[in-house]
Order: sequence, then C-alpha cells, then structure tokens
Amino acid sequence: MASFKELLSAGRTVRVFCVGRIVHPVVFDVFGMVGGFDGCWLDQEHCGLTYDQVVLASACARANGFDSFVRMPLSGYWQATQNLEAGAGGLMAARIASSEQAEEFVRWVKFAPRGWRGLNTGGYDAQYGALTPAQFVASSNRASFVAIQIETLGALEEAEQIAAIEGVDLLFLGPSDLSQELGILGQFDHADLWKACERVAAACAAHGKHWGTIAVSPPLAKRAEQLGCRMLSFGMDAPVLRRGAEAIKQTFADFFST
Repeated sequence: MASFKELLSAGRTVRVFCVGRIVHPVVFDVFGMVGGFDGCWLDQEHCGLTYDQVVLASACARANGFDSFVRMPLSGYWQATQNLEAGAGGLMAARIASSEQAEEFVRWVKFAPRGWRGLNTGGYDAQYGALTPAQFVASSNRASFVAIQIETLGALEEAEQIAAIEGVDLLFLGPSDLSQELGILGQFDHADLWKACERVAAACAAHGKHWGTIAVSPPLAKRAEQLGCRMLSFGMDAPVLRRGAEAIKQTFADFFST
C-alpha cells in the first residue's frame, strides 16, 4: 500500500473518496473493486465517528490497499491520538481559523520534540506493542499525514503561514464552506473562489507543500489540477448510494411513471 505522503512525493494526483455515514466493509470493497482510487478520508466532523468505527474503517481501507485519514474537529488532543492509534494514516483538521490553531493541531499529531502527543505503544500505529517507544516516536513523526482545511476566511488570510508550518503536508480547500464565507454560496465558478484557490496554490508552491479539494464538478477538478492540486476527493458514501438509486429509477423510468 502506497501512503498519501509517498504518492504526493511522487507527483501523483491522489484520488480519494469519503466515508462517514455508512461505515461498512462493503462500501470500501465497492470502491476497491471499481478501482482507480488511492485512498479515503473518514468524516468525523459531520458524522461523529467513534473509535471502533475508525478501527473498522481504517482496517477495511488497508484491506483494499487504501491509505486513510480522519477529518476531525478541534475537539481535543486525545481524539487526535485515538484516531491515529485506531489505525488511520493521518488526520485533517476542520474549521481551522488561524495559523495558531493549525500549529496546535500539528503538535497534537507529533511527538516531542515537534509536538506533545501522549505516548502509548498499545495501538495499531505502534504495531500493538511491537515497537519500542523510540521506534514508535520516530516512525510516527515521520509517517503521520497532516492536512489542514482552508475553509474559513481566517485560514485563507493565513494560508501562507499555515503552509509554512513544519509537519503540515497538505492544505485542503473546502469549496462549499469557503464559498459560504466569501458570500458566494455554491457559486463554484465565481472569480473570488478561484482567487482563493490561486492563493492556496501559491502558498503551497512557495513552501513545498501540496493542496487538495473536493471535485465538485469535472470543470472545477480539471481547473484545480491545472493550478497544481494534487488531491481530489470524488464522492462520499450516502450521496453515491443516492445517485445509484436515482440511476436505477431513471433506467426503469416506465415503471416509476405512476
């Protein structure tokens, strides 16, 4: 399994999907069988995933050759370390409002001297006790993937400072929330949203970092990729299920006409 960090370092455009409302092995198997996806992210912000759900989801991801990360709110350092010990390959912070908050999040993910994550070798990421504390700290600090969402005006204004933070691997632009904050709700082709994309892209380029976004539409995804976007998220569990049901209804439209 190639990790997100490895794929991004190789210059790949990383294709991911989202799971949050339907945490079941079948969901991961379907995406794996369809093929073409590099990994997934688990939505703890909107769906409140439990420790056991993250354990299951990350295991199902690995079984299909997928790396994974958890998008989480700034709830507390304990939830960050629990998600990593559950088996997620990394974390993404939601609703960041400043570079100060982003720095705090990185310190939750990293062990000393970079951060102050609590040390426990009993989780998946320490191979359930197989690694010594020194081995665990070194491997975790090196391998844990860290993303920061740019979806507030505060984060956008400090995108350059956030991209400069040691330990941040990727800035992830949230087009829906950012369009709301910019006063152009849902206008994904608006010039102001693309100015924001260009600012994030430039900040990442200046500091040797990567950026990603939601593939809201094919034109947006293509334009973002042309701006250097290297992680695109295509689809999430419940909407994918709905689109499948809608497609069935359309295919058999004659049977649904009355």
